[in-house]
This record gives sequence, C-alpha cells and structure tokens, in this order.
Amino acid sequence: MDQTVPKLLKRIAETHPALPAQYSRNEAGGFDEISYSALYSHVLNCAAGLLSLGHARGDHVGIISDNRKEWFQTSLAVMALGAADVPRGSDATSRDVVYILSFSECRTVFLENEAQAVKILENRKELPDLETVVFYDSVSPEMIKALKNAKIAVYFFDEIMARGIEFRSDNEGAVERELEAGTEDEVATIIFTSGTTGEPKGVILTHGNFLCQLPSLRERIPLNPGDRALCVLPVWHSFERMCEYVILDRAGGIIYSKPIGSILLADFVTMNPTLMPSVPRIWESVYDGIYRAMRKKGGVSLVLFSFFVSVAIAYGRCSRSVLGNKPVFSRVRRWTDAFLCVIPWLLLFPLRALGDLLVFKKIRAKLGTRFIEGVSGGGALPPNIDEFFWSVGVRVFEGYGLTETAPVVAVRPFTKPVFGTIGTPLDCCEVRIVDTEGRELPPGQKGCVLVRGKNVMKGYYRKQELTDKVLSPDGWFNTGDIGLKTLNGEIILRGRMKDTIVLRGGENIEPVPIEMKLNESRYISTSVVLGQDQRYLGALIVVNRDELLAWAAENALDTADFSRLLEEPQVLKLYEGEINELICGKNGFRLFERINRFELLEKPFEQGVELSAKQEIMRYKLEEIYTRQIRKLFS
Repeated sequence: MDQTVPKLLKRIAETHPALPAQYSRNEAGGFDEISYSALYSHVLNCAAGLLSLGHARGDHVGIISDNRKEWFQTSLAVMALGAADVPRGSDATSRDVVYILSFSECRTVFLENEAQAVKILENRKELPDLETVVFYDSVSPEMIKALKNAKIAVYFFDEIMARGIEFRSDNEGAVERELEAGTEDEVATIIFTSGTTGEPKGVILTHGNFLCQLPSLRERIPLNPGDRALCVLPVWHSFERMCEYVILDRAGGIIYSKPIGSILLADFVTMNPTLMPSVPRIWESVYDGIYRAMRKKGGVSLVLFSFFVSVAIAYGRCSRSVLGNKPVFSRVRRWTDAFLCVIPWLLLFPLRALGDLLVFKKIRAKLGTRFIEGVSGGGALPPNIDEFFWSVGVRVFEGYGLTETAPVVAVRPFTKPVFGTIGTPLDCCEVRIVDTEGRELPPGQKGCVLVRGKNVMKGYYRKQELTDKVLSPDGWFNTGDIGLKTLNGEIILRGRMKDTIVLRGGENIEPVPIEMKLNESRYISTSVVLGQDQRYLGALIVVNRDELLAWAAENALDTADFSRLLEEPQVLKLYEGEINELICGKNGFRLFERINRFELLEKPFEQGVELSAKQEIMRYKLEEIYTRQIRKLFS
C-alpha cells in the first residue's frame, strides 16, 4: 500500500504519465486535459510555492472552494509537504468559515473567489493567525487593496505555481524529499462537520485512513486506466474526496461537471464517462426527468413505457430471488423463493428483452456509450429509485459511510450486488450491530452500528471529550445509525439514532440549532425538525396552547374546538410567518436549512412516550407515533 496520497499520485504518474488525470471545462464549453505527468508536476510546483511562503510539515492550510482542478492540485500539494488541508465549500456561512480557519489555526487559505474573501474581511479580528490568501479566480483591485489594508498578503494560484517553479530551481529535490518523508500516520485533512450544538467538529483523518480502503474498492468498483468519471459533488465532503482517490488509484480521469440536469446530460454524451459518484438526489432527478419526459409524450409511448417498466420490475424481483441478489435471513426461505420464482422469471424474460430493445436501451443511451455504474452515497437511496434503475439496466450501487470513517464502511459490490443492502464491510474494517447494552445482535435484529478499523478517524480536533463519546478505548466507533445484518453479512440501514439529518442531496444538517430558534416563538412549545433522506426539511410543531388561544381570541376565531382551530388558514399562516421569520438567512441559516412544511400538534410531549428520563426527544420513536403527520410532511 502507498504510504500517502501524494506517493500514490507519484506512482501513477510514473506508470501512466500520458493518461488524462483531469478534464476541466474551458471558456468555449469544451474540456481541457491535464495528464498524470502534468498533474504531478503541478502538485510539486504548488507544494514548492507553499514552502516558499514558510509552510512546513504539520501546518494546516485552508481551502474554501467548490470542486475544480485547482482544489485537487492544492490538496495534494499541501499533503505532499506533510501538512493537512482544512476544506469547506464556497456555500459555507461566514460564521463557519471564521470558526474553521481560526480553530484550526490556518495561516494560509485558498479561496475560490471574491465572495469568500468578504467573509474573511468582515471578521478579520477573529482570524489573528491568518496571513495569506490565494485566489483561484480573478478579483477586483478594490478587494486586493482591502485585504492588504487588513494586513493579509494576496496571491493568485498562478503566482504560487510560479514561485514554486523558482523555488524548485533554487532548491533542487527539496519538495521531493518532503513528499518521500510522508507516512501513513500523518494527518491528511481535518474536515469540519456540524456538531450537536451547531458548532463544527474537526474530523482528523490520516493518509492511512483513506488508502486502506483502496484494495477492497478495487474489487467492488470497476474502473480501468483511462476510464473517466463524472464528478459533480462538493469535494470537501469525504465521499467525493474518496471517490477521486479511487479514480486516481486506477489512473482514471476526473471530469469536472455540474449537478445541473442539462449540463450533466450533455457531459454524459460528450465525455462518455464510465462512472459517476453522486448523492441520491441526483439519481432522483434523473428518474423524475425520465418520467416527466414520458408523461409529456403521452399516448402510446407512455402506455408502453409504463407497461415495460412494470414488467422489468417484476422480472427484476424474480431474478433477484433466483440468482440470490436479495437479502437472506433464512436459508429455507431463500431456496423456497428461488423455486417459486423460476417459472415467472423465465416467462417474463422475453417481455423484458423486448422492453430493453424498445425503451430501456434509449434511456441508457442518455448516459453515453461507456457508462458502467453509478455509486450513490451521502444518504439513503430511495427504494423505488434503486429498483427502477436496477430494472432498466442502469447499475447504481449504494455505499455507506461517515466522515469519521474516511468515509467508506461498505458498498454494494459490482459482481454480486444484493438489492436493498449496502453490501458487506470493506476488508479494512469490521462492523457490529449491538443493542443498548452493547451486546452484539444476531442477523435480522436491529441495533446500533459500530465500526472498527484502519479507516476510523484519529478523533475530533481539540475535542477530546467529544471523541471519547463516540470512540471506545478498544477502537469501536459509534455511528449513531440503526441497522441489521443478513445471514451473509450484508448491512441494511434502518435509520439514525443520532440527530444529524442527511438530505438526499448529501447536505448534513444539525436540527438542534434550528429547533432552538423555532422554540423562541411564543406560539411554539416544542419543535422537532425532520428530513432524513428527504429533499427538504419538515417540522412537527407542538403549539403553545395558551398563547395560541389568546391570539385566536384577539382575532375573533372560534376556540371551542382546539383541533379544528389548528386547521384554520389564519392559524397556519401565523405559524408559517413565525417559522420563516426565525429560520432565515439573517439568522445564519442556509437555504437547505429552511422549513418547507410543518404539522401542528396540540398534545405536549410526555416522558416515556416522546421524551426520555432526561427530557430529551427520542427522535427514533417519533416515526412510530406520528406516522400520519410525517407522511404528510413529505408526501
């Protein structure tokens, strides 16, 4: 195993120097290639540029940017020095940017554009360690002047590269020696995720955390030298980052695209990728787009499409039973199902083949001629989306992991995928399903998912107390997720014990700060924010009965029937206004943290029902108690 990610790059650059490593969009709308040899050279030059600024092993360097070729080059350069990158996307709030850069003591930060610099200037006093910013995009002379007045040195990425070339000329072999000195135990990155109080937690990940996953992923994700992968996700998320290391490991090419339907489809046809890592929301958008197009056609086309999809789904279910691609909890049931499904499977085969010829082949053509599979992570893939793509012959395999596990714990294998599961754990880690007392549970029983292995983080940066809460002395990481195992060891997830919400787009949201803000309203007694694996957030609102009755009386509303009062348009408008006023940009909330829908509850939460003995909301119980209301939130 390569000891560090830059050493992996060096090996690939030596064995496949001419193969394209990066494809970035040019001003004409096409793509420019960067070979592995050129990428390695760029990384060495950037690393040398950082050396010329006084950076050394053990330093932290910030990167506030979306996915682009310069991000990958910068990150590899930082790691080549034995330093660690501290990344965040350009949609980060000023509060998050300032906290992350100050808490990690970054002296230098790479910024995508001028908008990121504004966040720094507005909070200059809170960033005493910051000395230098490096821009990827051009910025105005006024911004450069403002930064210099704030005693911050300003460079552009090209200038850092030029300084690096000069430094390497004057200090031959210096950068290469730093790269060779790297070890697998060195910190590669500190990725800040949201904490339970809304304060970000810095996950410390080493080179070994990432690289130990590659042997297993070579077996599960097919990719050959020269293959291309379409990349659309934020690279500061560990899922996208690890996917790019998988591509690097196979000498593949990274195509930088955008998660916008028209752009994505055009890039599929133009670039013919083999692979696309993405979040469930993107696959859902493709699914919705297909159905929207068919409904627009209408008539015979829609009838044929609907018929053949139904046939394909039925055929897929029979096929999985016969071939063993479904979860097994009983050996007897496994073979009984296989026996019962053989005849329907054979009878449906001709119709499925006809559907492929008339309908599904055209759908797959939208993804180019070389597409093999998509990998979905960052949230649960909805079962109907999973089954649709399986049925029409588009392979989308679901993976599972967390930032704290760098991130992959398991992924459905390409050779023998088991539908409805995330596959077996990678060879670098082990998974246990335990009850509330920590006892390991047998297959088929739900419990908390624990992970131990070489991919598990070192801990949270400068947060030992938080680290001790999730990481046991013998190395077991408590994921906070609820899951179970099949007889063959595949993992099935059933929800989350911990509070963090992951939307279908992969956005991680801590509900507690939102709930605390909502509870500031005098009309709200308690609130619970929901949205795991959904497109948006919803909320259950326990009303403050006395305050609402007083407001209703002032507005001449009938209060005799309180349940009916909660359905009054004026009352719903009142709560909508309260929610929108509290959860908004001026209060520091991002767009995906807004509440799209809410349901009003008249009965206060009770201890032993919705509340624990500590008066904490037991979120995992709410789905059972308020099934109807939650269904309305997301229907």
